[in-house]
Amino acid sequence: MGQTQPPLAHAAEREAIASACRVLAHRGLADGILGHISLRTGENSLLVRCRGPRERGLAFTEASDIRLVDLDGNPAAEGELEGGYAVPNELPLHTELLRQRTDINAVVHAHPPRVVTADLAGLGIRPIVGAFDIPGTRLAAGGVPVYPRGVLVRNRHLATEMLHAMGDRPVVLLRGHGLTSAAETVEQAVLQAISVNTLAGLSLQVTAAGGELQDLPDSDMAELPDSGDFSWGSAQRPPRLGHG
Repeated sequence: MGQTQPPLAHAAEREAIASACRVLAHRGLADGILGHISLRTGENSLLVRCRGPRERGLAFTEASDIRLVDLDGNPAAEGELEGGYAVPNELPLHTELLRQRTDINAVVHAHPPRVVTADLAGLGIRPIVGAFDIPGTRLAAGGVPVYPRGVLVRNRHLATEMLHAMGDRPVVLLRGHGLTSAAETVEQAVLQAISVNTLAGLSLQVTAAGGELQDLPDSDMAELPDSGDFSWGSAQRPPRLGHG
């Protein structure tokens, strides 16, 4: 029989990625098996959420679903892709970001319905709130670019196209598809995605109520304190969703 449990190497990182996958599902950014998270572990290796023989979806991700591969998708250690595990079809989305963006170590790809709907409705992600979500407002004020193709990013050419659209920004929307978020840590990449999804949902609600989207005034933006990074604790309710 094939191996179903991964080696002990990077055990803490595997559990952190598994927890982050469950948070994505809990917060409505990932439905079923769609979506994946990766973390750089070396110059030519990464941990990534893979699909296994008893796939139950992101909401039930366990550490054993997180596998160590190289940038070409090959197992980076013995047994990593045994037991029926396979890398995501869109692995190049992760690996090209890790190849070309030395400022980031973690990548989140998800299919949030509110983000897709808002973009298709022509609603950009804008800094429409203030103290409600200070890090998210600052992220939106810097601009959230859009990759205008609704394709699976399954090869290096398409991944490079997405990267060109993304530039040096932390998040890019993928039209008719979802979003990609990149950061130094898994936690920050997830929280960026959550903030973008929240802003998309608020934008849809405001316009559905007949309101007009307005950016936070510069004077109000200047008054917002530097709240540091996104708060991982607030995103983890419940922190071990679907585990067990």
